[in-house]
Amino acid sequence: MVTIEREGGDPLPYEGVWRFTAPAVDASVPQARHAVRDLLTRQGVPVADDVVQGLLLIVSELVTNAVRHAALLSPTLAVEMAVGAEWVRVSVEDNHPYRPTALETDHARTGGRGLLLVREIAREAGGVCEVEHTAGGGKVIWAALPLKPARIL
Repeated sequence: MVTIEREGGDPLPYEGVWRFTAPAVDASVPQARHAVRDLLTRQGVPVADDVVQGLLLIVSELVTNAVRHAALLSPTLAVEMAVGAEWVRVSVEDNHPYRPTALETDHARTGGRGLLLVREIAREAGGVCEVEHTAGGGKVIWAALPLKPARIL
């Protein structure tokens, strides 16, 4: 079960920070994705449909990676969503110390390209993706996207 907590004071109607916690199991992937989508809808976030689809794919990839690669050392993971006036940021945090790198495309290999996909989705939307260590020795991977899609000239 995903637990949602609201942080912060009195932001604009759709602005704020929310944190979802979930066990590091396969069932948490669709639960986290649905929680993010439902929160965007409930808060009335003015986000473009293609940005929502990219955001949901990012959440799926990051939670899947945490479940597959960090569950042994991190039985619980956290998904945080922050919405500002013009952007949305999602992050997934776990307690595993390994800091992943984005692997290049290798067609002979199955899997291992989730972070590369997340970075590409963020870049194409005009956003960014980063991996950082946490004070507790784990890591947080986050992606920030503009609410409106980037214009390609």
